[in-house]
Amino acid sequence: MKSDCSKCSGLCCIALFFSKIDGFPIDKAPGQPCINLLKDYRCKIHSQLEKQKMKGCIGYDCFGAGQHVTQVIYQGQTWNDIPNQSMEIFDVFIIVFQLYQIRYYLTEATSLISAKPLKKSIQCLIDENIKMCHYRPKDILSLDLEQYRNKSNHILKQVCKLLQQSIHSENKKGLANFPGGNFKGQDMSGADLSTKLLIAANFENSLFNGTIFLGADTRDTNFDDADLSEAVFLTQGQVNSAKGNRNTKLPYQLEYPSTWK
Repeated sequence: MKSDCSKCSGLCCIALFFSKIDGFPIDKAPGQPCINLLKDYRCKIHSQLEKQKMKGCIGYDCFGAGQHVTQVIYQGQTWNDIPNQSMEIFDVFIIVFQLYQIRYYLTEATSLISAKPLKKSIQCLIDENIKMCHYRPKDILSLDLEQYRNKSNHILKQVCKLLQQSIHSENKKGLANFPGGNFKGQDMSGADLSTKLLIAANFENSLFNGTIFLGADTRDTNFDDADLSEAVFLTQGQVNSAKGNRNTKLPYQLEYPSTWK
């Protein structure tokens, strides 16, 4: 479940809403191509994203939904090939992206020993997800995504609870929506950082064994020399949005961003 932009058609650069204040080139409406999208679906300023402070672009990751929509659902046809279906393609991409994001979390949950009692239920949700991602476009557009999301969220909350019980975690205090906080060298193991605002917080040389990052905002969070190898529900997008270096330890499935020197 990794992005491969070479097999996509720039869907994230067209289908999504952009806001300049969030680190994108300009304010852009959904369905409007980014000003830097080339005819071959590459980004004109990809090598300059850090220099131009395009943090929104740097931090985005589709979990592989883009190439699935392009190569599987539309069998290699792009919004340029079938312009009369372009808005349908963009709408399908947005739904499939959300399904892929949910599947990413569910897949990781199956690898957690503490979640073993829920493994059968989790696998059923994964199987349902895969099946939905192979529906025809009209059926994808008619999905009750909220119902599926609610079922998945219910299971993921149970997984998080079991995980914290298994490591006898005590809730870390003072972390609720605390941008810019200094937690250098602290042991954050077992902390539930789900949906927390960690913007520009300093976690240099900190430990994150069993720490839950589900939906946490890690823009400009400093992870220099930190150990995130056993962090839970940490995504490539969150890593891309954060700061770190080559001494930072990441979970095996994640890659070092080019911006981490």
